[in-house]
Amino acid sequence: MWEEKLKIYDALVARCSRFERKGKTTPYTSANGYMFSLLNKAGEIGIRFSKDVQEKYMKELNTTHFKSYGATMRGYILIPDEMLSDLDKVAEYLNESYDYVMSLEPK
Repeated sequence: MWEEKLKIYDALVARCSRFERKGKTTPYTSANGYMFSLLNKAGEIGIRFSKDVQEKYMKELNTTHFKSYGATMRGYILIPDEMLSDLDKVAEYLNESYDYVMSLEPK
């Protein structure tokens, strides 16, 4: 199950040429000093957005906040499994998230 989701996550990140996957045990993407996506131990994918965009997508995608290791990750939404059949669309969200963290003050 987790290995299958890792393959999906890797395929998703591979669609985005401006950044690459990091992390061995907890795969993630980061830029500008900020993590902006990750795959948790439950095999769920979370993507980070600004508060306004996050609320918009949670309504549009009928999803919730992303959790990792039992903690709610502020700023992240859970990507519903049914969306993973269209990785090109999810890659658009991931690229949008990258643009968001690049707009923040570098850490």
